[in-house]
Amino acid sequence: MIIKSPTSFKNFLEITKSNKAVCFYLSTPECNVCKVLKPKVIEILEADFPNIFFCYVDLNEAKEISGQLSVFSVPTILVYFEGKETIRASRNVHLEELREQIDRNYKMIF
Repeated sequence: MIIKSPTSFKNFLEITKSNKAVCFYLSTPECNVCKVLKPKVIEILEADFPNIFFCYVDLNEAKEISGQLSVFSVPTILVYFEGKETIRASRNVHLEELREQIDRNYKMIF
């Protein structure tokens, strides 16, 4: 499930607190790698982790979020379980490694 992109850090925190598990995909529309990677991440979540909400964050519209979270490169994937950042992957994301990291935490929560 894709939920609306947060545009403020306050909104970002509300999303993390109101969902048991959230995957934030932080990027910009100009990122060419993201155009290929984002659909693959969504596919993994939908197929293997249906209880994780997916949320795209456009860093051009949400500069405060990138500053508060120290996100300096795109794409950056942040996975929160029970309101806490559990997984952070940036720039060169290995999909199978990401799947394994999510799976370990997902099994403990769901």
